[in-house]
Amino acid sequence: MAGRNWSEADVRVRPGRRNSRPRTKDRPKHEDAVVGMVIGVDRGRWSVLLDGRRITAMRARELSRTPVVVGDRVALVGDTSGDAGTLARIVRVEERTSVLRRTADDTDPYERVIVANADQLVMVTALANPEPRTGLIDRCLVAAYDAGLDPLLALTKADLVDPAAFLANYAALDVPYTVTSAQELSDDQREELIASSGRVPRRLDGLDELRERLAGRVSVLVGHSGVGKSTLVNALVPDAARTTGHVNDVTGRGRHTSTSAVALELPGGGWVIDTPGIRSFGLAHVDPTTIVEHFPDLAPGTANCPRGCTHDEPDCALDVFVAEGGAGESGEQRLESLRRLLRSRDVPDKDEHMERR
Repeated sequence: MAGRNWSEADVRVRPGRRNSRPRTKDRPKHEDAVVGMVIGVDRGRWSVLLDGRRITAMRARELSRTPVVVGDRVALVGDTSGDAGTLARIVRVEERTSVLRRTADDTDPYERVIVANADQLVMVTALANPEPRTGLIDRCLVAAYDAGLDPLLALTKADLVDPAAFLANYAALDVPYTVTSAQELSDDQREELIASSGRVPRRLDGLDELRERLAGRVSVLVGHSGVGKSTLVNALVPDAARTTGHVNDVTGRGRHTSTSAVALELPGGGWVIDTPGIRSFGLAHVDPTTIVEHFPDLAPGTANCPRGCTHDEPDCALDVFVAEGGAGESGEQRLESLRRLLRSRDVPDKDEHMERR
């Protein structure tokens, strides 16, 4: 058998890295993408509202490390019809106007984005059953100021306790507030409601003022479990059908009924974002040296503090400032709240630690 005459053309050489086409890092611009608002998140699927249609979407691979939360405005490609069984793809998160964040506790280095693009933080607090906790409200106030949100205090269950004593704690802060209470129904009204809907929905007094505060805004509702967030949402948005629960008679705490954040459009314009009940509001993402700046009733008193003052030491000028009435009648309570907040970053508050358990 005659041997074959080999030539250079017979040589097969795999091209090296330098000779192969480099992988591009340029991503498609998706100029044809349409923008909608995220109104819910559930197990790796996002519900997005687009031109009145509710669309189910997944997150593109290049956004795997980008949190997409309720309130985000996102760019979509793919099937955006909203038909059953269809799936669109989120390819871009539009620039946010605000971000509400928290950590699990004050030692947790990982921030969790709760909601994006809101402009008002509504702190829902029951006046009784469960007892109100000023510590959580103080923390929510700091988070609101840090995020650039306007705070609103929504007090519930005023039919059980007069709100005047509790509101005195925040008189110097000039925080706007609303008060709601359960409405007593006559026997005829109960029978009429049962006949029309098969149940007796809870009616609330004071709801009109809350509606006015929420109209035309994107408001986030936060608070402990059992304070009445879902009850308020059901009253504000009749079709919301948010599950309500009861407060445990032994522990004095509510049970989680809302399991995920959801944005709901108000009949008169605006949005409310109902969030699951929280038992702690970590502020590890907030610089502790700036916390006092979020207490506008106390901040002027730091002008005479010694350099490097921690505002929790014997030479702190805030003590004299408060004693002279500079922070109003509730100055002592507010100063204690500030110092409790400063201390909690180093030593976890016992009550809050028990709540997290």
